[in-house]
Amino acid sequence: MRRIFLILGVIFIGFFTSCSKKDNAPDPLITVSPESLKVTADGGNSTIDVTMNGSKWVVTSDQTWCTVSVKSSNHAYIQVTVTSASNSTKNERTAKLTFVMDAKETVNITVVQEGQKELYPDYSSRIAPDASGMGSNAKVLAAKMFAGWNLGNSLESTGGETAWGNPLTTQRFIDSVKAAGINAIRIPCGWNSYIEDAGTCKLSASWLARVKEVVDYCYSNDMYVILNIHWDGGWLENNPTYDKQFTVNAKQKALWQQIAVNFRDYDEHLLFAGTNEVNSGSATPVEENFIVQMSFNQTFVDAVRSTGGKNSYRNLIIQAFNTNIDLAVAHLIVSNDTIKNRLMVEVHYYDPWDFCGLEADASWATVKNFWGAGYVKYGVSNWGQEDWVRTQFQKMKTNFVDKGYPVILGEFGATRRSALTGTTLENHLASRAYYFQYVSQQAKNYGLVPFYWDNGFTGNLGCAIFNRSDGSAFDRQALNAFIAGTTAGTYPF
Repeated sequence: MRRIFLILGVIFIGFFTSCSKKDNAPDPLITVSPESLKVTADGGNSTIDVTMNGSKWVVTSDQTWCTVSVKSSNHAYIQVTVTSASNSTKNERTAKLTFVMDAKETVNITVVQEGQKELYPDYSSRIAPDASGMGSNAKVLAAKMFAGWNLGNSLESTGGETAWGNPLTTQRFIDSVKAAGINAIRIPCGWNSYIEDAGTCKLSASWLARVKEVVDYCYSNDMYVILNIHWDGGWLENNPTYDKQFTVNAKQKALWQQIAVNFRDYDEHLLFAGTNEVNSGSATPVEENFIVQMSFNQTFVDAVRSTGGKNSYRNLIIQAFNTNIDLAVAHLIVSNDTIKNRLMVEVHYYDPWDFCGLEADASWATVKNFWGAGYVKYGVSNWGQEDWVRTQFQKMKTNFVDKGYPVILGEFGATRRSALTGTTLENHLASRAYYFQYVSQQAKNYGLVPFYWDNGFTGNLGCAIFNRSDGSAFDRQALNAFIAGTTAGTYPF
């Protein structure tokens, strides 16, 4: 009996000892220090200390802009680098890092990143909305533009209005353009060279006055005017990237608010276009480029609307990436607006390029001097002919015009290869004139307002149809073809 009691006592003591060891075992634990991070808008690296008594931990981030240098570890202690990308917006944002040890013990830390601070003053000087003289919505206004023409290589010239070889624009010249049958002028315009204070992005009053003077030349002829920010040295056009998004948008906002205020009292004859040919410099742009370019469009719309007055109702033009038709269809998201039916979309058309602009044979194509079914025997490109024109313009009609957004064909044209001689030159010019007639007619048929690209250059490979010095018609054949096409075409609205 005593032996039995001894055995039971040993079992009891062993059980008690076992329970005591289990009760005294350290609890599973993972700690992260600090428990939260505050980072600047510019982003960068921060460090955290991770300690555990388990076998392994893993970490995940719920935001792609916040990443960690080590995603899992079996070390009892390790230092981890947390990397935050630049925040290109004004809004604060938050990421959560979740550490899980041995698939059950969890600890979270919060990463808070501040938004960017405003770089420039607010130039909106907002006034109450004014609808007087602004009765036409986008389709009604587009229908009023019979034929458009570009005052190219003048007000957008870096270094001054005459820096690229054209004389100062005069009232007499604009009168001549109107007399030729054109009632809409696109004014490519540069602004960066006329910022008098880089710290505030303040525009020169004298430059604003000069642009106003040229716009008034058109207004005195009852013409419609499109005013934009053109290439402008590339600060806007060549930077559709996340790292430049905030600074470019800040500058664009400051400029457009000043432009909009300066022209706020002009009626519906004046339209604003945000950019020109925003591009990445690559034949294969990526999603980042499209997203950033859409932000450029939105900044433009918001900046103009913020000034109030007639700008609350003004028709505005947003651009497709690189003003390319296929990229418009695939990627353009129409900007949000505070008023309905006051937005238009802009694309350009220089297809096929081996006919329209190629200056010398290249690996991908040889120069083509002719275009169109009637000129096949002389050698035309194997793409970009009449059926292509209709197909491309139909895409814009289906995706934008039919949805309430008329399209501005802001540029189209083909260089004049005047170095050719004899019947080759004669046939080239006839073919080129046919191109202008066909493209402008089909543009109107599909709801695109055609604007001929004229750079003022009358030499070989130039695009001028007017002599800028006196307003006379330099290329009467091209002018007549363009007017014939715009006369024959009929808008579907």
